[in-house]
Amino acid sequence: MAIVRGLAGNDRDTSRLEAFSDGVIAIAITLLILEVRVPHVNEGELDGQSLWSALGDLWPSYLGYGLSFAVIGIMWANHHAIFKHIVRTTHYLVLLNLLLLFMIAFIPFPTALLAEYLTHDNERTAVIVYAAWILATALVYNGLWRYVRTAGLIDPETDHTAVATINRRFNMGPAGYLIALIAAIIWPPAGLALQAILALLYVLPENSKL
Repeated sequence: MAIVRGLAGNDRDTSRLEAFSDGVIAIAITLLILEVRVPHVNEGELDGQSLWSALGDLWPSYLGYGLSFAVIGIMWANHHAIFKHIVRTTHYLVLLNLLLLFMIAFIPFPTALLAEYLTHDNERTAVIVYAAWILATALVYNGLWRYVRTAGLIDPETDHTAVATINRRFNMGPAGYLIALIAAIIWPPAGLALQAILALLYVLPENSKL
């Protein structure tokens, strides 16, 4: 009976960690929409700018919102996927998870920077900052998963094929985001395009050949 109580306690610890993570990630993804602001068009302006034109001028904000929504959403989906295989938590796992949440919660800022300076003189800097932060977040995510594996926190009865798939996807992430960062330094639109392609690749189901 003592063993049963111990396992139940570990399950509760995992559930609390997931619930807290879900809340932080939900707030981060919601904050993204705050950077898509309603345009103001004065009636009877001499230049004849319409509301349709003003809405069209917000495309950098739409792009930043869509891209970061996909990135954070995929991070949440991956977080859900890996915790299905974690049988217990430890102090260091909690700390690594907090670091990951710190990284995710900050994503609305480089997103706002991207929306503000895209098509302007400082576009390159904004795209580089965005790509660098996503890369740093991916590295933290990989660190968390590697700790889970080395610390023996994976359920012995878990599907090893599923774990192998997670390993393959996590190994691909940092390399892909590093390439996107290098592309952003060379030509910012290419860096953003690679970010979008990576997001689309991670949307594929776990049983894909990704």
